[in-house]
Amino acid sequence: MLHERHVALGAKSAVFGGWEMPLQYSGVVAEHTAVRESAGVFDVSHLGTVSVRGPAAAAYVNSCLTNDLGRIAVGTAQYTLCCAEDGGVVDDLIAYLRDEDDLLLVPNAANAAEVARLLAEGAPDGVEVVDRHGEYAILAVQGPTSDAVLEAVGLPTGHRYMSFVEAEAFGTELTVCRTGYTGERGYELVVPAGAAEQAFDALLAAGAVPCGLGARDTLRTEMGYPLHGQDLSREISPVQARCSWAVGWAKPAFWGREALLAEREAGPRRVLHGIEALDRGIPRSHMPVLRDGAPVGEVTSGTFSPTRRVGIGLALLPPDVEPGTELELDVRGRTSRVRVVAPPFVPSRVRG
Repeated sequence: MLHERHVALGAKSAVFGGWEMPLQYSGVVAEHTAVRESAGVFDVSHLGTVSVRGPAAAAYVNSCLTNDLGRIAVGTAQYTLCCAEDGGVVDDLIAYLRDEDDLLLVPNAANAAEVARLLAEGAPDGVEVVDRHGEYAILAVQGPTSDAVLEAVGLPTGHRYMSFVEAEAFGTELTVCRTGYTGERGYELVVPAGAAEQAFDALLAAGAVPCGLGARDTLRTEMGYPLHGQDLSREISPVQARCSWAVGWAKPAFWGREALLAEREAGPRRVLHGIEALDRGIPRSHMPVLRDGAPVGEVTSGTFSPTRRVGIGLALLPPDVEPGTELELDVRGRTSRVRVVAPPFVPSRVRG
């Protein structure tokens, strides 16, 4: 949708989830810093959009996805998971509750079609599930000055975290959500595709720095937010990934319920932990984690933290490992020392 804009800004791009997306413009560290100190704008239009509408649509979705929609009110959003019957994670997504008969789901790019297919397959009469991937752009404005950026283009600000409001701007109706993936105060705009260029240009003119997926990854890793396909997957369950808080355990039904209840009762064989380097090493995905020279786990996500100026990551480790434990990484035959810590690696300011 915004490809020509990214090219004009000199973005370096790569294919992500089947979409060619900007990795960086001015550089990952500069863009990361802009979000931590001012405001950045990310084109995350590769994310899916799936509408579920009809009588008792919310009740139907609640019987499928893990979190409990009964915990939230109309006009708010919820992080939730789409699981397989064996408890593996098909995708993690945000559910926006517009009304009891109208929901918007935002899954990840690579899994949007599958989430839509699964929901459509079991939908009761009268409930319509439509994959609208490509009909909307999603622009994430993130950072401590994000309110000022939105106000400069005539958009509403100040609503509560994980809530959303409908607005008019750029000649169209759009949704302004108090959500994000950076750990900073921010908003995500769901904009009809035809208004994407106008919206993007206006946000840049208002002072937002264009940011790519490289900075998005360093920002989310500093917060310990899981990335599907690395920290959550068909092989890594919510219990293992410490996402049990996103499971409505008391609900009578959701996909994967019995398998997840059994895993929680028995205790997971591995658990996601944060790790930080004690030397100049930088954790990277799939690096083996060693204890007393023997492999005990694997890094799922890793990067250099521009804020902390140290290597950080997430790793699947045995459940008996405690924060403060020192372990080693196998870096192509060389060892690097790390300490187990509890994320986030920097304070969250999403509610600030």
